[in-house]
Amino acid sequence: MARASFVGIVGHGPDIDRDDGAAHVLRQLGADVRTLDLWDDPAGMFKREDEAARAVIVDAGARPDIGALVLRRLRREPRLSEVGAILAVDHRQVARLDPSAGFDDFILCPVVPGELYARVRALEWKKSEFTTEERVKLGAIMIDRAAREVTRGAEVIGLTAREFDLLSYLADQRGKVVSRTELLERVWGTAYEGGPRTIDIHVRRLRAKLGPGLDLVTFRRSGYRLRTPPGTP
Repeated sequence: MARASFVGIVGHGPDIDRDDGAAHVLRQLGADVRTLDLWDDPAGMFKREDEAARAVIVDAGARPDIGALVLRRLRREPRLSEVGAILAVDHRQVARLDPSAGFDDFILCPVVPGELYARVRALEWKKSEFTTEERVKLGAIMIDRAAREVTRGAEVIGLTAREFDLLSYLADQRGKVVSRTELLERVWGTAYEGGPRTIDIHVRRLRAKLGPGLDLVTFRRSGYRLRTPPGTP
């Protein structure tokens, strides 16, 4: 069973939940968010031992100079020592950003929902080293089964339910030639009365949407084989 996960937001008490802040935006997007005052014990984010932080965001507002100090305190908590960190700062403070502060990324406030979501997901992908039951990495492409979502870097790729199921099954069988008959049975189901032509159409759509990063080879009269890009775990 996957561990419960959340996004931690660290900021100045009364300002953490402002309407244009990261905490409010992520809650509106459906994320489990835990907030913490800048100088509180980082362990306070965790309610149970089996939880994991997906990412931490330090909402420094007009004080980007405090980001490095806050991040060092967060890193002393073992459960946050390797978690990806984003610094959120007021858009008027860009010139004061310190590249050596130790953050993986930064975002400007007021926060744009789509941009924040994409940056959190991209950071999760960057920090994820291994393929798991819920996530499969194919080079720059990540399949998130729990969210039923496919991303390429920071970009969310819009797939239909059938396209997602087809890609997910091919990923499970990567390295093997999968026949059209098997794909019809396992993805479309035994009750499906159509022919194998629909598979070719869906494969063509996957290639168009995912581009050359999807190494999917056609074997005439046999089926398809999804190859794992070099360097992928």
